[in-house]
Amino acid sequence: MSSPLPRPAVSTDLEGAVLAALDGVLDPEIRRPLTELGMVRSVVEHAPGQVTVTVLLTIAGCPMRGTIEDEVRSALAAVPGLDSVTVCLEVMTPAERVALQESLRAARPANPFGPGTLTRVLAVASGKGGVGKSSVTANLALALAGRGLSVGLIDADVHGYSIPGLLGVTTAPTRLEELILPPVAGGVKVISIGMFLDTDRPVAWRGPMLHRALEQFVTDVHWGDLDVLLVDLPPGTGDIAISAAQLLPSSELVVVTTPQHAAAQVAARAGQLAAQTGQTVAGVVENMGPMALPDGTVLDVFGTGGGAEVAQRLTEALGTEVPLLGTVPLDPALRRGGDAGTPVVVSAPESPAAQALQEVAVRLAVHPRGLAGRPLPVRPR
Repeated sequence: MSSPLPRPAVSTDLEGAVLAALDGVLDPEIRRPLTELGMVRSVVEHAPGQVTVTVLLTIAGCPMRGTIEDEVRSALAAVPGLDSVTVCLEVMTPAERVALQESLRAARPANPFGPGTLTRVLAVASGKGGVGKSSVTANLALALAGRGLSVGLIDADVHGYSIPGLLGVTTAPTRLEELILPPVAGGVKVISIGMFLDTDRPVAWRGPMLHRALEQFVTDVHWGDLDVLLVDLPPGTGDIAISAAQLLPSSELVVVTTPQHAAAQVAARAGQLAAQTGQTVAGVVENMGPMALPDGTVLDVFGTGGGAEVAQRLTEALGTEVPLLGTVPLDPALRRGGDAGTPVVVSAPESPAAQALQEVAVRLAVHPRGLAGRPLPVRPR
């Protein structure tokens, strides 16, 4: 948790009531109360029942400007005795931005997802491209957030980034000095190299730059207190997959495959990387599975059984049970949701694909976040 910054002084009961109401307004990017972040400069009752609130934005072009003003007005609408409110939006001074950055960094380790992290880190992998790995990742993120979890998502597929489009994110991250505040989509904090580039600009980077990009996403982004961090890995077992294992040592792999036998063979290789990196495999998701047609027949365009085959191969290779988390059927609603930037678990929650993805999220969410099984830094005297 960040250290609270000074609150403005109040001199009347109404000013105190307004400030108390503002305690419930969260910054849309940092997800902490405005009052705790030093973003409320003053609350002044300039006439009976009439109050002016001055709120500080982190930067002049803050993309959340309208959202912040709307939420402030909404929070103050029910304050007894408040007849009218004027909301003045100003910009932090450089010194105030530095103070905010230092406050956010104060209780935060250099790598918040390093050894001992309480955040569950799920790295979504595939052996080859075109199996719908990113679509599965985006939908699982929203499904987990919909279950009340605090969720972050790193688009680590630097060369083939697609998460911003799948989640409909069009705003750039906010820079707070050396700290990056990620956009929020559907309650999920998201970061991607695509947010820093012109549309469709290719990324021609090699190993060291890829590692540095992922490192910045992990250490320079203000994630706050997450229950789950999802990482959309690029296909295969290259540089990023190895860097992710190094930077996120507690991460678990979720392997995505299609039912096709050839795809299952390749996907199993991606999962077996865990044996070399010390990761565990949380399970396998079969995407583009058999599709039930309106007349009751089943169309298996890519065959059947690939997910179960990958789970069995990994169970034998790793010597530990690797479950098949679920089969997501071919579903036009899944494609439509991705194209529209509104994943199917939100845009068509009753569709077969959405139901299957929600079931996968439930199976992943049953692994609780907590201290069970972890050594505590105390000893008897």
